[in-house]
Amino acid sequence: MDTPVLPMPAPLCLVTNKDGVLALNPAALAVLHSVTQPVVVVAIAGLYRTGKSFLMNQLAQKRTGEQRGKPHPFWVTFCGISDSSLSKGFPLGPTVYAETKGIWMWCLPHPRQPRVTLVLLDTEGLGDPNKDDDHSDAWIFTLALLLSSTLVYNSIGTIDQRALEQLRLVTELSEHIRVREKDNNPASNFVSIFPGFVWTVRDFTLQLRAGEKTLSEDEYLEDVLRLQTGGGQKAQERNELRRCLRNFFPRRKLFTMERPAADANLTRLEELREDELQPGFRKQVDAFCRYIWEEAPVKVLPGGHQVTGSALACLAEKYVAAISSGSVPCVESAVTALARAENSAAVQAAVAEYQQGMEHDLVLPTASYDALLAVHRDCEQRALALFLSRAFADHEHQYHDELVHKLEAAKEEFCQRNKEASEQRCRTVLQELWRDVELRLQRGDYVARGGAQLFKDDLHRVLEEYKQRPDKGVRVSEVWGSGVGWHRVRWNCASWLYGQAEAVLKEFLREHEGLAQVLKATEVQLELAERQQEAAAAEAEAARKAAEAWREEQQRSMEEHKRQLEQWMKEEQRTWLEEQQRVLEHHRKEYEALLREGFTREAAALKEQIRELQEMMRPPKCTVL
Repeated sequence: MDTPVLPMPAPLCLVTNKDGVLALNPAALAVLHSVTQPVVVVAIAGLYRTGKSFLMNQLAQKRTGEQRGKPHPFWVTFCGISDSSLSKGFPLGPTVYAETKGIWMWCLPHPRQPRVTLVLLDTEGLGDPNKDDDHSDAWIFTLALLLSSTLVYNSIGTIDQRALEQLRLVTELSEHIRVREKDNNPASNFVSIFPGFVWTVRDFTLQLRAGEKTLSEDEYLEDVLRLQTGGGQKAQERNELRRCLRNFFPRRKLFTMERPAADANLTRLEELREDELQPGFRKQVDAFCRYIWEEAPVKVLPGGHQVTGSALACLAEKYVAAISSGSVPCVESAVTALARAENSAAVQAAVAEYQQGMEHDLVLPTASYDALLAVHRDCEQRALALFLSRAFADHEHQYHDELVHKLEAAKEEFCQRNKEASEQRCRTVLQELWRDVELRLQRGDYVARGGAQLFKDDLHRVLEEYKQRPDKGVRVSEVWGSGVGWHRVRWNCASWLYGQAEAVLKEFLREHEGLAQVLKATEVQLELAERQQEAAAAEAEAARKAAEAWREEQQRSMEEHKRQLEQWMKEEQRTWLEEQQRVLEHHRKEYEALLREGFTREAAALKEQIRELQEMMRPPKCTVL
């Protein structure tokens, strides 16, 4: 079950940037690892001192001028969050110096989606002249892209060529990100892994018009991203940036915002009450927040698997480790490593679910094989469903097979416990019924005249009462089947004997074979031998039924696993096709746009990509061996 997130009272630094060296903060990473819910990850990037942190505080519903109560003791002890940090949220600064360094994180319950966590990432401002390392901007921006499901880019003024040039990092992403381990053209695959793109333009004063036509914000953005004609070097460079933005981010959205307050109040923006902000600005910020809360998707991996906080922490570890080692982060490598960890955890969780269910629902000894089997089937189905809900990229069924073996082992353990409980119960019943026989033996009743018949009558009574006693259980044991000679078969967790009572009875009678000699009665000896033969026959019949039941159960279990696995594979295939279909639709729209704008050569190259994608979307049929 997904554990509800404990709201963080204040942000924590997730990625530190000290002297150009990126590192993860263990306390923040531990917080992420504790989040088992799916996450909507919203990161913000942009030039330093442009008001990014203010917008993130609004998304966290940390209103300006608001004070908060004392933090939960967990946060004080575990993360060192103090009372003084509660009213600040993401830090804002009135000076020319950047406040945010590295990447700061705030995990909160999602305001619109139940059982989902909202993760806000406030990144270090780009273009800070006080930075010593020229590569920091690129890596911070790269991490924001790789970790988020929605990227907000914040700028000031208008979207002119200068504003576009400040996004030059987008054209260099192929140097900082690989989608696949063997990838000659990584940029062609960015569209399938990149987040949604939201551009916020602050202090916007222009009218959204093109001649006499009033433009929406999104129409204005698309107009700005239209490719420019001309064959010069400068035109090509400008178009390269526009092409990257169009190709990499099919989901694009623009919000323009006026100045938040009078100039005199801008230096204390953090202290202003809501009613001290400009009404138009408040309305625009509210529209931005509503869009993020209602439209920003849960982060998913290639293949559609939802990312939890714990999985996000693993991805962050892989990406930061790659950057720190001088390598280029590879999405495929990170996802493969994550799949190994997540699938192993899914196996453990499924086995634990099975064991807990059996412990809770099973009363030992069971009255029959069917009683235990019914509980086993229910617990097995729940365990398999849990595994399939968490596992992903298990293309070779390695982890599914591991789960099957571990469930079999767990089942065998419960069978053994049931056998022992049943055996103990049967012996207790026999000992209870045999007390009168023991008393007669001590009194010598059976050696007196008519004693042999009396013993036969008492033995018959004991056996009849024993047969009528309920809840003696069933048996799992080693038996010998019929044939030219009895061949030994080891019954594991699926090998049940209906005849636990008969098996214990046979052994009990064998233990009392000496009575015939004590009583010196041939009739007694014959009676005991006959009863042992009856018990042995009953046990043999039980063995036959057990073998038949075992085969039926194995067949049922195999068919159920196959059915659920095929359904899971078809769902993965359907999700993959939907992803590719979205990419295909984006390419088709871009192809049409290029033709309209007169870029036939670029359109022809894109048409070839469309053809290759269509070929790739013809996967083989989904089968399970």
